[in-house]
Parts: sequence; structure tokens; C-alpha cells
Amino acid sequence: MTVRHLDRLLCPASIALFGASSRPGSVGAAVWRNLRAGQFAGPIYPVNPKHSLLDGEPVFASAAQLPTAPDLAVICTPAATIPRIVAELGERGTRAAIVVTAGMSALQKQAALDAARPHVLRLLGPNCIGLLSPHLGLNASFAHTDALPGDIAFVSQSGALVTAVLDWTRSRGIGLSHMISLGDHCDVDFGDLLDHLASDARTRSILLYIESVESPRKFMSAARAAARNKPVIVVKAGRAGGGLLAAASHTGALAGSDLVYDAAIRRAGMLRVDTLHELFIAAETLARFRANHSEVLTIMTNGGGAGVMAADAAARAGIALAEPGKALLDQLDAVLPGHWCRANPIDIVGDAPVERYTATLSALLADPAAGAILFVHAPTAMVRSDDIAKACLPVLRTATPRVLGCWLGDASVAQARQLFEQAGVPDYPTPEDAVRAFEMLQTYRRNQALLTETPASCERPAPELAKVRRTLEEALSAGREWLDEVEAKSLLQAYGIPTVRTMRVDASAQAVVEAAEQLGYPVALKIVSDAITHKSDVGGVRLDLRDATMLSRAVDDMLRSVAAARPDAPIDGLSVQAMACRPHAQEVIVGAKVDNVFGPVVLCGQGGTAVEVFADTAVALPPLNRSLARELVARTRMARLLAGYRNHPPARMDALYDVLIAVSEMLADLPALAELDINPLWVDEQGALALDARVRLASVPACGTDRFSILPYPQQWVRHLAWEGRSITVRPIRPEDEAQHDRFLRSLDPEDMRLRFFQMRRDLPHSELARLTQIDYDREMAFIAESLDVQGQPETLGVARTVCDPDKADAEYAILVRSDLKGHGLGRILFEQLIEHAQSRGIGRLVGIVLRENTRMLRLARALGFHEDVAAAPDPTTRRMVKPLCAAATECTPSSLAPAE
Repeated sequence: MTVRHLDRLLCPASIALFGASSRPGSVGAAVWRNLRAGQFAGPIYPVNPKHSLLDGEPVFASAAQLPTAPDLAVICTPAATIPRIVAELGERGTRAAIVVTAGMSALQKQAALDAARPHVLRLLGPNCIGLLSPHLGLNASFAHTDALPGDIAFVSQSGALVTAVLDWTRSRGIGLSHMISLGDHCDVDFGDLLDHLASDARTRSILLYIESVESPRKFMSAARAAARNKPVIVVKAGRAGGGLLAAASHTGALAGSDLVYDAAIRRAGMLRVDTLHELFIAAETLARFRANHSEVLTIMTNGGGAGVMAADAAARAGIALAEPGKALLDQLDAVLPGHWCRANPIDIVGDAPVERYTATLSALLADPAAGAILFVHAPTAMVRSDDIAKACLPVLRTATPRVLGCWLGDASVAQARQLFEQAGVPDYPTPEDAVRAFEMLQTYRRNQALLTETPASCERPAPELAKVRRTLEEALSAGREWLDEVEAKSLLQAYGIPTVRTMRVDASAQAVVEAAEQLGYPVALKIVSDAITHKSDVGGVRLDLRDATMLSRAVDDMLRSVAAARPDAPIDGLSVQAMACRPHAQEVIVGAKVDNVFGPVVLCGQGGTAVEVFADTAVALPPLNRSLARELVARTRMARLLAGYRNHPPARMDALYDVLIAVSEMLADLPALAELDINPLWVDEQGALALDARVRLASVPACGTDRFSILPYPQQWVRHLAWEGRSITVRPIRPEDEAQHDRFLRSLDPEDMRLRFFQMRRDLPHSELARLTQIDYDREMAFIAESLDVQGQPETLGVARTVCDPDKADAEYAILVRSDLKGHGLGRILFEQLIEHAQSRGIGRLVGIVLRENTRMLRLARALGFHEDVAAAPDPTTRRMVKPLCAAATECTPSSLAPAE
């Protein structure tokens, strides 16, 4: 991933158009016309060997003849010519190009990438509309209209949607900071643009139209970083995608690709909407109303029918309407007609004069319990709508953002709507749209909270990995795709998941009875066959067998039933398991599969034999912690059953969360794991108990950390060391460390805080602590040194941190050691591990900005091979220390321009 030279793409100082033409209907003519029609201040060079003049402008035959290297090239020439043009542009010094041309073959695309790579020349497209940066007057596209300048960036894989959205935004007066058509995105993709737009001062919110994601880890890293800075709203097309039918397990059937996209968008802190209309509703809401944190809604209207429609929409969305308190009712009684309904929606009646609007709105805004206020107005002949809006403006300006506007109608309310919008009040054409906007805001806040929530500590014993891997290798060596039931339950037990005792025996009544006598009656009997996926469907399950006679009869019946249903299936044996009695247990399914795009996913929901019928499941991307596991369960209807009802006590939810975390760990540890079902998993007040499990393996690695979209905790970097006569652990920081990290920062001397943070603050809010502890291990690293204090509790002694740019060209470092421990070599230990980690990640250089008076850190940096970059120091009070790590740090090839596989 890289953001290198994206500034040349989106904010160029000069442009060359290859294939510029005057031929009517040609793409080159349309782009030339758009470029010249805008207010772009820099030179625009037409390039076409067939022309000498174009609209009075001199035309150049090739890149070599251009008077200077353009920042940006727009290429509209035949596909076969593009690799050569890209190579010539790279030699001249151009670092960005838009390839509008469609119909390039895979070989031609690769040739263009190969030509761009030595120069890190960025390619947008091919097969794209182009891009617009309205603040520059830049329209480097063949779109039919221009865009208004504004602060919303729109990035789309569909060129047709680019032109449609241009029409939509222009007709509604919505301005854009950038409009970018990705096309086939052979180089510049969503991840690159999210990284760039996240720090673009002109962009306040980012809108994405996504059809597919090809680099999931890059996308997730960029999306999580961008969503921390500004709203990112997504329309994902293809909800009815394929791949839902050919599944070997319940999890495979239920965890469809669209659900996985949902999970990825939620995990990144973004907001998903269903339509382009909702996309811009969400953008307006988040731009104007994001500061509102109300959970309830009060509807104020002059029309009873409109209020009922709004209330119905709120009920469907699960949005609570505020209950007016006595004080508010008394205030409203004083200004509303005596026959008003005294309930929410608050109907001020159709004959309301201006004073009734302002008095009601003032009373609602004065009451925090009223929450957000949906102002719904239908035009009447009694009073002009714009007079109402003008009168309400002073009331609105004195309040924090709490009002959503809905002026019903068109021409007669146009001025009133404009007045509210100018006052910063978001406006919606219908009550349903307004309620949907409020619902989307709540969803967005939940996703944002999930992005920074501090999970509870969850110390888990390490599994016997060598034993588990040996079991999997033996099964694969034997040519088996599925583990048998005993092996599957052994795998669960190794990861701390309780299971019922199970024995596998030959398919004979004598062997089954002997096993039952060891386990104790009653028992369950199940068929064992690699060819049978769902045992219940063929009569391969018998439950609650209480003696040898029942058990022997069940063996004969089962073998006959299975033979009749699946005569082709070889019987490998039978399994006998002890029957558990848990009268309050809910049947849950916990599963895992490998998504084609985002890799391993975890599923949870209502289990049992009718699991596909209920379809009450949710999916999440691993790695999971307690907070993420809790959120996953909360998205199922089953969560309400687990909370307890009538004579069913609440279930031990932490036991279910532990199972989900354990499955997440399996996906990281076991590359051969391809699919997993734990169904049913009983969950009740006693905890969790796995009754059945099915595990499918893959000879080619399907899981493992390399397949994760979000890099899991890098356990391999945990080191146990002896230092100054005590045992310490140097390890990567975890989200669960927030409280411990806060105590560490509070323990520091103010002067040490100043040397590290260039200020003396020690009290950091949760949002900043979350940024320090909830890091993206693919882009950042923070090693903490910890030991046990006198009470046996872990305490942080020091921390060393790097934050890498998306290019992995530079990573900025910082080191902080507890004030009373400085000068004893701990900083060097942390620094050396930081350097080793940066080298392993292929980072080009380590860079640190150190205060001039921090002589201890300057000496340590020099001792470890850093040099002072005098020319690049930010100011005279600081020193910029640099250590190259790779042989050609300044020319490291960005992964987005890496060779195709």
C-alpha cells in the first residue's frame, strides 16, 4: 500500500492529455473539452502525433516533446500504446497517470504496471471515467457535467454511478472535494485513496461505492485509520451474490459473502447504507448532526398524519420516542391548544401561528430528556413556511445540534428548507428519511464505539499446539478432509472449550455397549462417516439411550436407516457420548469458515437442527476479544433468550465469549483449518458445553495469520528476559492494556512527559489512550516492558513505539522509560527490539524527532546507528534522527505496484 504521489494525481500543477482530439464523440475530445472548460490554473498539454494544433493550442507528438514533465497524464489512447506511454512518462518525471482507456488485456495491464514500477508512477484505472477535484477547477474526466466544490469525497468502482452522482449532487447544491472513478484499479485502489483522503484537509467525509475488494488487509488498515478521523460511508453492491449454496457445513451456508462485507465495514468503524439516496442522507447527517448523541427522538409537527408516519418509522427502526416529563408538559400546556394530545409526537395543530412554533421548539430544546427533535412541517395557508423558518432561526442558533428538519412539499417550502440548511440543520424530504438518518447515526456511533472500546482482560491458557497440529497432519496424511467426532472434540478441548465425553467404536452393538458402560447411561449414539455431513438428516443420531437393550436396538435401527438413506456412504464406525442434562440450555451454533475475500470469519447464532431455517446468525472478522465477541452475540435475536426469561436464568455469557475467542485463536494458529461447526453448543447459567463438532481440513493452508484481514496479536514477539536482577517481559501492547498504560503515564515525571510528547500532559482521555493501545499491528508496533509489582500485578516499565506510513518507507519511533528506571539499559532493550521488528516488516527507515535537550535519547540513537538529518529537522529545538534499514530505503517498491501473481 502506498500514498506516494497521490498528491500529483488529485492536486496536480500541470496536465498532459494523451489522445487529445477534436473528433466528435471521442473520449479524447470529451476529456479535452472538460479540462479546458474548468478553472484549472496550470498548463494543459494536448498530446497526439496526428495533430499540430487543437483549438488553437500547439499539440505535442509524444511525452519526449513536452516542454516539461507534467504532474498528471490522462491517457485516452488505444490499449496497445499505453505501456510505452507510461514508460516514457516515467522517464520524463511524471508520477501520476489516469488511464481512461477500456479493453486492456491482463498482459497489457501488467506491462503498464511494469513500466510504472521503477518510477513509482501511480496509475488510476484503466477503464475509468477519470477524476474531478473541483477546488482546483480540475475535471480530468469524460463526464457530462462538472462538480461543485465542497467537502465530500466520492470514490466509485462504477463509472456510470460517477456520472449519476454528479447529476444528483449538482441538482441539490452538494459540493465535492474529489470525485474519483477507480475503474479496474490495477494500481490505485480503495486502500490508497482512503489513506490519502483521511488526511486531506479539504475532505470532511468519504463516500465509497464498492463492488469488490481485492486487498482486504490493506483495505481494512486504511479504512480503520480513516474512520477514526472522519465519517466513511459505504454502499456495497451485490447483496445477492453467489457462493451461498455450495457449502459443506451450516456455517458455510449461513456466512454469506455479503454478511462478511457487513462485518468488515462495521469492524472498521464505517457505516453501510443500502442506496445512493441513503449515501447522501448519511453524509449530510454526519456532516451536520454528528455531534448529537441522543438515543431518543421527539417529533414536533403541525400535522397529525405526518407525526404518525414519523412515529411508525421510528417503531420499525427500533428508535425510542421520548416520554414528555411533567415539567415539559406544563410548559407545552401553556402554549398549545387545550385539546392537544399531550404525547409524543407533539402535534401543535395545523393552524399554528409562528409564535407557537418558536415557543414549542424552545421548550423542547430546554429539556435534555427530549433528545433529538424531528421538526416536521406541512405547508398551510395560515402562515408562510419561510416566516416560520426565519422565526425559528434564533432559537436554533442558541442550541447544540439537536434538530432534524423535514419541510414537506417542494416549491412552497424551498426557502424555509434553505434557511434551515444555512443554519446547519440537516433537512430530509420525508419523515421516513429523517428517521432513517437518525437510525444511521446511531449505527455509526455504535460502529465508532466498537472501534475504540477497551476490552476486558482475558487471560487464556495456551493450547497444546504441537499435539493439535499432529492430529491435523495425521488426518491429512490419511487423505481425510474431515476430523471424526472424537478428534474434533479433542481439538475443542485443547483450546479450553468444554465438551461431553465421547468415544469412537466399531459399528457393532457389543463395542457400543462396552463404551456406554465406561461412560455411564444415558448416552447418545451417532454415525461416523466421512461421506455424511449432517447426521440427523439420514437417521444417524439417537439420543437418551438408557440401557444396553435400548442401545443395541438403536445400533441396528441406525445402521438400517443410514444404509437406506445413503447406500453409497461407507460407515467408519459409531460414536457414543454421555448425555448431558441441562434443562435451561439454549442451543447455539459457533462456527468458522474462510471467506473468499476477507479470509477467516467467525459465526454465532441460534443453533440446532433447524439452524438454516432460523437463520439467526451474525458473523465477525477475527481476531476477537471480549468486547468484539459480546458485540457479535448482541447482533443475534438469540441474545434475548440468553439474557433469561420466565424460569430460565440468564446464561453465563462470558463462557460463550470464551468459546468465540477460542475459535478465533484456532483460525490464527491452524492454517489447515478450513471450516468448523460447533452445533449444538449448549449455553446456560452453568456455562458452555459443546455437544457436537465438525471440522473440515484443507491440504493447502486456508487459515493462519497470513489470511487474516486484520493482523492478530503478534505472539511471536513476546520475549521473557532477565534485567537488573528481575524477570521482565517485552511484548506487543494489547487493547486490554489501557488501564495499565494509563497508570504508567501517570507515574512519569512531568519533564519526562515533555521530552516524549513535547508537552507535560499526563491525563489522557480514553480516545487518546485507545489510539495508543488499540493499534493496527500491520502498520504500528508498541513494545512494552512489564514486570510484576509487589502485589503481584503487572506494571509497565517502559514503552517503545513505531508508526509506519502506508508506504512502509518511513516509520517514526518514540521511546519512554519510567522515570525512576532510566539509565539502566531498559531503553536500549526496547529500542533494539523495535529495530529488529521494523527490519522484519521491510520498513525503509526509522525516523525520530527528539528535543535538543534530550541528550540521553540522542546518545542512545547514535549508539544504535542513527545519524542526524540536519537539513530535515522541523525546527531548531529538535533533532531528526534517521536509521536506514533496507538497502534502498528511499526506493522501496510500494506493494500496490508489486508484480502480479
